[in-house]
Amino acid sequence: MGAGNMRLRYPGLVHEAHGKGSRWRVRVQDSTRRITLPCGPDDPEFHRLYTNARAGKTPEGRRASTVTPGTMGWILNTYLDHLSRMVKAGQASPLTLKQRRGQIAFILDQQSEQPRTKGQRYETLPMTIPVPELVAFRDRMAATPGKARNVWKTLRAAYDHATERNMISQNPARAVARPPYTSKGGATPWTLDDLQRYRHAHPPGTMAHLALTLFMFTACRIGDAVILGRAHEERHAGALWLAWQPGKKGSRHVRIPVLPPLERALKARKVIGPTYLITGHGKPFASPEALRNRFGKWCADAKLADRTSHGIRKAAGHLLALHGATQYEIMAVHGHANAATSQVYTDTVERMRLGGMAVTKLAGLDW
Repeated sequence: MGAGNMRLRYPGLVHEAHGKGSRWRVRVQDSTRRITLPCGPDDPEFHRLYTNARAGKTPEGRRASTVTPGTMGWILNTYLDHLSRMVKAGQASPLTLKQRRGQIAFILDQQSEQPRTKGQRYETLPMTIPVPELVAFRDRMAATPGKARNVWKTLRAAYDHATERNMISQNPARAVARPPYTSKGGATPWTLDDLQRYRHAHPPGTMAHLALTLFMFTACRIGDAVILGRAHEERHAGALWLAWQPGKKGSRHVRIPVLPPLERALKARKVIGPTYLITGHGKPFASPEALRNRFGKWCADAKLADRTSHGIRKAAGHLLALHGATQYEIMAVHGHANAATSQVYTDTVERMRLGGMAVTKLAGLDW
């Protein structure tokens, strides 16, 4: 859509040439001041940023700037524009776009340590960023290895996008090893005592109780819990089943029976909405983050402030393994595409079994 058309729809919006590139600027209402937007009209965030700019608010996070072809800013912002279009087409998650927008803002705000460009922001550096600069950037993130791995993943994805489209001949981020990362185990799995304490604080019939039961007996992620409802129900041989495609990229379709505890919890609902989990106003939760915040409050009410919904998923995997489920059966419930992911649960149980067998060999020791 041309700049002329946009001016009709967006008063005060101007698309102008700048250097070797171009930019979108908005005149603040009742003022001569103009604010540069960090994206164009194709971006899902454009309307919100335009509205804020008309009110005099400078875009947050991603710094408003001119993107010059041939720079890192050009490469990374082109990737964001592509990801925005993917979200519009339903081929990517809005949450992924939000996360990567923040990570790219973090990358572009870094300052060069190389002698010839020292102090220069990454946004204006040539897109063929040298290996020593990337090594220095990676090393600066040593104190936050989890964040470093996510940032590197985004950086590689952006440059992969550019190499596939002949914007650059090779991906410099792949010439440097990923930041080292030692897993700390992630979310804490819930214990049987945790589950009992929560259920004591939130009896059947409450939305809090239904949330716990849904997480426990479907092992769904919180991004799926916000959409699960009657539309996902099926009947097989007279029994109620749930079937859905998990939102996480690469996950396999899940189809499982609704076990009696979950069926009882569903029947105990006082209000029925389009989704199983609804707000106090009877509406679906607006986003996974909204449900995460509410579930955190329910956990705090049960004096389990350090527990999360993902910890229930891990507990479900562990209990399945304890009761003899194979890694492939756990894959079917969790929607894993890779057997190694589910093997974590069966390996833990197998090691417990072998350990128990091993120590019994010491039982007859004369001590």
